[in-house]
Amino acid sequence: MPRWKALPDELDPQVREFASQLRRLVDRSGLGIAALADRTGYSKTSWERYLNGRLLPPKGAILALAEVTGTHPVHLTTMWELAERAWSRSEMRHDMTMEQIRITQAREALGEFGRPPAGDPAGRRGAGAPGGFPGGFPGSRDAASVGHGPGADAGRPRPSAVPQGRGPAGPGQPPGHAPAPSPGQARGRRRATLVVAGVVGVLLVAATVVLLTGLGGDGDDAKPVAASPSPSPSTSGPALPAGVKCAADDCAGQDPEDMGCGGEFAKTVASATVGTALIEVRYSETCGAAWGRITQASVGDTVQITSGAGEGHSGSVDASMDAYTPMVAVPDAAGATACATLANGETGCTPAQ
Repeated sequence: MPRWKALPDELDPQVREFASQLRRLVDRSGLGIAALADRTGYSKTSWERYLNGRLLPPKGAILALAEVTGTHPVHLTTMWELAERAWSRSEMRHDMTMEQIRITQAREALGEFGRPPAGDPAGRRGAGAPGGFPGGFPGSRDAASVGHGPGADAGRPRPSAVPQGRGPAGPGQPPGHAPAPSPGQARGRRRATLVVAGVVGVLLVAATVVLLTGLGGDGDDAKPVAASPSPSPSTSGPALPAGVKCAADDCAGQDPEDMGCGGEFAKTVASATVGTALIEVRYSETCGAAWGRITQASVGDTVQITSGAGEGHSGSVDASMDAYTPMVAVPDAAGATACATLANGETGCTPAQ
């Protein structure tokens, strides 16, 4: 009997119950994972994930399991629908958690760039502060309101007709001097420069493409671009179905499950009973290959497959109660024979075809 791994602790109770039901069905059928994969058309790796709670099986896999185990498909489908809803809820909760984490990270990143620049523009010194017009020290009157009659300071310059802080010089600058750009203005100018550079770069690339491909010339001297040589037609055989990875001699010595030759592409063409074990010759017309399989067996039992050309392979039974051999290339279903050697010494083969 298969030794199942413990189901994950974080698994939803509904999904956990469904995975346990699948395990009981497989145990009751006496099939190992390899035989289950071969008869349902779903890979061994997939069934290991389904039965260990790491992946919810698709509905097609459940219907295939019901067929090979003799289970009523309606009841099994009902259990699957409940598990599918629970699985979706778990995924939604996980997605919401990950989304909240991403939002928090984005807010923190934006906060680093959204801080106001050092120095508040509102705190700039006016024209009357030190560094403004001469004579604008604390306690003195505004230079614009100082009279120019008798007794006025002859060395004080006449105020400009433009109000302070609103003319070209700006606050705190002598007339005739442009104010230094603020940090925000400097960044804006840099962005504008980058945009202009990007547009110029795109135009240069487009012009280069036109010149190289000859699209810009309509005259007789315009040279057509040489077309790349088209690939030569494939000389291989007919295309294989999706998932099938070999055919004929290329399949020799390969695992039928890994090469996609099992499932819907295979059938049993000969069988025999040796002791309590069942041996079969499995043949795939699509792959042009055959292999041997033994089920309801014991640890230590072996199965061999031989072709008419003398090629052969064998497989041994482990704790899964079944085994199958690598493939042999055969031209038809009658080109292979399967034999079994049990751990107690009993032997037997499938009848000649």
